[in-house]
Amino acid sequence: MARTTSSSTGGPSAPRNRTPQPLPRRRRTFGDFVKAFLAFVALAALVFGVPGALAYAVGWPLPGGAPSLDWLQQEITVGTFINVLTVVVWLAWAQFTACVLVEVKAALSGVGMPGRIPGAGGSQLLARQLVAALLLVGATAASFAPGLSQFGQSLEGNQKPASAASAQQTPGGLFGQEQAGSAASAVAEQAEQAAAHADGSKSEDTKYYRIQPPEGRHHDSMWEIAERHLGDGRRYKEIYQLNKDREQPDGSRLSEASLIRPGWIMEMPADAHGGELVEMPDEAPKVSQDVKEQISDYAKSGDHQQGGGAKEQGGGQQGGSGSGSVDRDTAHITIPEQRPSEGGGQGQQEAPVASSGSESEGFSFGLPEALIGAPLLAAGLLGALGRRRRHALWQSAMGAIGGRRGMEPPTPTGGAADAMDALLVGADPEGVRLLDLSLRGLAASLAEESRALPTVYAAWLSGGDLHLQLAQPAGRPPAPWQLGQDQTFWMLARTDAEQYEDVDTAAPYPGLVSLGTLDDSRLLLNLEAVPGVVSLSGREADRAAVFASVAAELATNGWSDRMTITLVGFGQDLTPLAPNRLRHLDDIEALIETMEAETRQRRGALGAAGHDSVLTGRTGPAQHTRWAPHLVLLAAEPTGDDAVKLAELAADASRLGIGYLVGTESGDLPGAAWEMEITPEGKLLAPLLGLELEAQALPEAQQRAVVELFLDADPGEGGTAGSAGSAGSGRVAATPPFLVDVTEQGRPAVYARLVGTYEIIGLDTPDGERSPLMHEALALLLLHREGVHPRVLSSALWPRGVTEDVRDALVERLREWLGTEPDGSPRLSADRSGRLTLAKSVVSDLDVLRSLYHEATQGRGANSRAVRGRMLTDALVLVRGPLLADRPQGRYAWLTHEIIDAQLPLLVADIGLALSEFHLEKGRAEKAIEALNAALNSSPGDERLWNELLRATHAVGDPGRLQQVAADLVARSGARGVPPRTEALLDELLPTWRSGLTAVG
Repeated sequence: MARTTSSSTGGPSAPRNRTPQPLPRRRRTFGDFVKAFLAFVALAALVFGVPGALAYAVGWPLPGGAPSLDWLQQEITVGTFINVLTVVVWLAWAQFTACVLVEVKAALSGVGMPGRIPGAGGSQLLARQLVAALLLVGATAASFAPGLSQFGQSLEGNQKPASAASAQQTPGGLFGQEQAGSAASAVAEQAEQAAAHADGSKSEDTKYYRIQPPEGRHHDSMWEIAERHLGDGRRYKEIYQLNKDREQPDGSRLSEASLIRPGWIMEMPADAHGGELVEMPDEAPKVSQDVKEQISDYAKSGDHQQGGGAKEQGGGQQGGSGSGSVDRDTAHITIPEQRPSEGGGQGQQEAPVASSGSESEGFSFGLPEALIGAPLLAAGLLGALGRRRRHALWQSAMGAIGGRRGMEPPTPTGGAADAMDALLVGADPEGVRLLDLSLRGLAASLAEESRALPTVYAAWLSGGDLHLQLAQPAGRPPAPWQLGQDQTFWMLARTDAEQYEDVDTAAPYPGLVSLGTLDDSRLLLNLEAVPGVVSLSGREADRAAVFASVAAELATNGWSDRMTITLVGFGQDLTPLAPNRLRHLDDIEALIETMEAETRQRRGALGAAGHDSVLTGRTGPAQHTRWAPHLVLLAAEPTGDDAVKLAELAADASRLGIGYLVGTESGDLPGAAWEMEITPEGKLLAPLLGLELEAQALPEAQQRAVVELFLDADPGEGGTAGSAGSAGSGRVAATPPFLVDVTEQGRPAVYARLVGTYEIIGLDTPDGERSPLMHEALALLLLHREGVHPRVLSSALWPRGVTEDVRDALVERLREWLGTEPDGSPRLSADRSGRLTLAKSVVSDLDVLRSLYHEATQGRGANSRAVRGRMLTDALVLVRGPLLADRPQGRYAWLTHEIIDAQLPLLVADIGLALSEFHLEKGRAEKAIEALNAALNSSPGDERLWNELLRATHAVGDPGRLQQVAADLVARSGARGVPPRTEALLDELLPTWRSGLTAVG
């Protein structure tokens, strides 16, 4: 960040231009002049030659009078056909000429985007290329929008803004200013610097600044104004306070520090200096009469501000609502000033957007703060980890992984245990669910209205509400979405989002990823929509933490379908998080080769499909088969030609669904559209974008801990889990984490029945309304014999947040309820890490179920047939239904993070299989069938149970009964059909099963 540029006045140095850096320009060549000449000839021929040729060769093609019925019945001659064709050519010429006029006007004015001529996609693109080629050698070509670098692309792609400055406003001051609708010149020449009064009050001559129009890709910003005229960009807050809520010449008002428009007037602090300022009234003759009148009218508006908006300077105390207040008519989210949290909009949720369990708690007990403060990332990792564990369970159950039963995944220890607790505390799965429903619901609504998806640069989650910041106005959003603070914001209230239901549509914005927070608002940047490269500067370790956070969230988030995330220069260890999404490349040469090929392929695919961009493809018939984003995360700074090649690839990436996040040491990166910096203090800065966020990062220690959780969940990835022991069937079973004494001497003091309806034996039912909460807390502790972190307990019972005193009071009541052991020790205590653990005398039927199966297959039952049969029979009797079958609606939401719902059916199936084998050894087929049917009640989809049921029924020797079982199996299989191994078994046991299905039905 060392490069600086001096101001035009020779005043204090301004920060280096953080706006997108243009690619190196080459000199105009003879070929350019040839192209310009050919473009002129083509335009002249098409605009003037075509009508002349038509008039000379054909003449007037329309009939001389109104057509009669006789005329319509005449034979169609060659002349009639030529006249009709001539009319079509005249219409095409008129449309093309209109396109030329529109493109010439936009090119010469240098401001705004060319208007779209209805139905003139190809014609307007041709007109644009010809006009651009003609102007290539002229002075006006530099201002031609959207830029010469995008020739040959589709119309919509060319119309997209080429820099972050076109992103209009955003909550928190994101992405610069709104595009100017008309050009404006500098207000005046050099003005004498006026000294500020010693007491800091305004001088008699007040200074004003008029917001300048964009120049190329550079747009004026309040930070730059403060840097040029006050010597410090951070003083932009003073300018904002002087002008907040004052009516501007166009009738609008300043409500966000970044929401400034060309032509607006800004009153400046008394010590402002520089050549672009106008000092009133002394320098009024220097400006035009219109500008003088605008400044005079604006000066009067300063006397009517409340809270000292026009009188206050600096960061003084604010009265009333102050800068923390939100304009209810325009925004419901935070602004660049770090406003107090109590200044939130009315009607918002009291809890933060992503409650992490205990709002008022510090980050105690040593849990990773980075994971607790990243609710969307934590929810994605937790969900992906659960899916990985379930997949490993089923793989082991079906024999895909030899040597491990997989019913009991390993209990995390050390850093992995802390990471798991932090994920449980910080995760906001409900927020992820609502975000996904909202975005897919929006896509479905737009598709019903035959409207294309708008380009979205970012999303803000604030108080539970979702705000989408569009690249350009896209009309009114479909209900229940509403317009936000202006035409470039679409807003959806949380209460409206909760009304959405699942829809079968592609994820519209899968490239959204969390960058950080501003007060209670969380920013998600849409990486695939950035018109160029996003650069990130800062120390290497800090950059690596941000890159890891971005990669992990993209790989596991719940609001996308398919995507490819390419990691270069880091992240090889992160690939276990999502092997189907994450891939690692060794160097930038391999990356450039890969992306050049993919860019060509995507351009061709879009052209063949007739789409302007991936957004139009995602709402069409092929939405589920293509247009998945490809996001490139390059941690190492490219040098020389590689940087230029990347910039050229990124110039057209936004319409292709490709995004680039690139690290840089110096902060200078060719073609960078948006530039950010991560500080050692964890701040994510982008001054010209108006950003100062608390960055979301994943430090190296947390990366290792999270990856360890994923590796241990799946032994196929090299995990360390597994335990030995011979089962009766020759399989290997994992040892449960907690074994109880299943003999008569091992009777527990407190016995909870969880498998089926929830019952507690040995304790009195607590009185009052706290009873359900205490029962839920005990269930959570019983399912985690290794211990439960207090913050995990509080986040599970109070997902929206709770204070420490309320949580501690519950723990104390729970301790009193459970009582003490005969030696006086409490049955609920805390271990050295602070985790809450239960005494061994507090037991659940799930503990007994696991212990009985373990003892029957690996303990005493392994050497005693009678013991094995008795224990397996006792275990199967314990199964009374699904886990916590009668749990009240709205509670026990933490069960979604558990895998017990997958473990319990597999455990019951294993018990049924072992008991069936026990009976078949003695030829008791009916007893075996009875055991298998009992197990199928809890695990109806287990293929192993059906296969054994077929074998046991075949052993009975009744073909009709076997045919009935086959019919039941086919009916349960549904559209998926009978699994291949089961089908092969049926062919062996009952070759006529297919022909007999109709008769049985």
